[in-house]
Amino acid sequence: MRLRLYYIYIGVICLCFQSCKHSMASNVINNRKITCELPVVVGAKRVNVYSAWLKNKRVALLTNQTGMVDNVSTASFLMKNGIDVKLLLTPEHGLSGKAAPGAAVANGEDNETGLPVFSLYNNGFAPPSAKGMQMFDVLLVDIQDVGTRFYTYYITMVRIMDVCAACHKQVIVLDRPNPNGYYVAGPVLDMKYKSGVGWLPIPVVHGLTMGELAFMANGEHWLSANRKCDLRVVKCLNYTHHTRYRLPVIPSPNLPNMRSVYLYPSLCLFEGTMMSVGRGTNTPFQCFGYKQGNYWKDLSRMTEDESLKVGFNLDYLIEAYHATRLGDKFFTSFFEKLIGVGYVRTMIEQGKTAMDISSKWKSDLDKYIKIRKKYLLYKN
Repeated sequence: MRLRLYYIYIGVICLCFQSCKHSMASNVINNRKITCELPVVVGAKRVNVYSAWLKNKRVALLTNQTGMVDNVSTASFLMKNGIDVKLLLTPEHGLSGKAAPGAAVANGEDNETGLPVFSLYNNGFAPPSAKGMQMFDVLLVDIQDVGTRFYTYYITMVRIMDVCAACHKQVIVLDRPNPNGYYVAGPVLDMKYKSGVGWLPIPVVHGLTMGELAFMANGEHWLSANRKCDLRVVKCLNYTHHTRYRLPVIPSPNLPNMRSVYLYPSLCLFEGTMMSVGRGTNTPFQCFGYKQGNYWKDLSRMTEDESLKVGFNLDYLIEAYHATRLGDKFFTSFFEKLIGVGYVRTMIEQGKTAMDISSKWKSDLDKYIKIRKKYLLYKN
């Protein structure tokens, strides 16, 4: 009997060891689920993979406050590892991530490294000067996205990829997980609504990391003039699209916690209405309301079993539309740029349900999902 128990014990250890070879793996033993999860290793930390690619190369780094390796900035980490970083490029909100949404950010100098900082965001994308482009041979990208079409960091990446393709500069994306990368949802952008909050024909929630999205933009010929960028991606370790990755650094001023990150795909649509989504409060993108109508809904303290709808859905929007009784005055002209299609406003005004409306975009979403499969770097 003791010998039999010994073999069972050894078998359990072996099964757990096998499961821990993956970032999220589990086995059922005696009706109990044993799960072993290894920490995600971001692409920037895997310097042994990409340092040889940068030998004798001058490097520019597209980054912001989210570009961290353990407790140091990616810029400092690269320089400590002998990589010749010449300048930093920054997206919306600047290097610190504290600039207001849409605000112009001036060029400057990084206090930590002494490197020059070129802002790529000045009321929209602002490409580097010819002098700036001549300062580097390779562009590294290390920046944390949140996985929605209207979040501008991916747009900055794709547009600087375009510039690099035209100037024959290589781009290397140091990949990071997508906190909303475990699902795909929403209408695919009708390109007649292309704007600074929607640059590619992808759904509201695209389900890709920055590296995967870069490969898709390149592979689908979405850069200007049918260009292709010389592109490499350094993958994360121990990450899959099932991983619920908690962001170690706030990605932008109005996404202060994971609740706001999860609600953002749905609540950002209120930016195209007369409603407030709590900017300037302690709970941005965790509430919505209309002061004139004395209508306010706070989701910051609700739990999932109290009807908190995370992910992408139109229920909050439809509820607010009917509650405020504003009619077509509820929407602004910005709404179509955010939702990416022209029919959602009309269907809401016609009294259609969220299910009715989502069925309208299903065929386009299905086509996107097929394209997406070609560019996945991680288990889906």
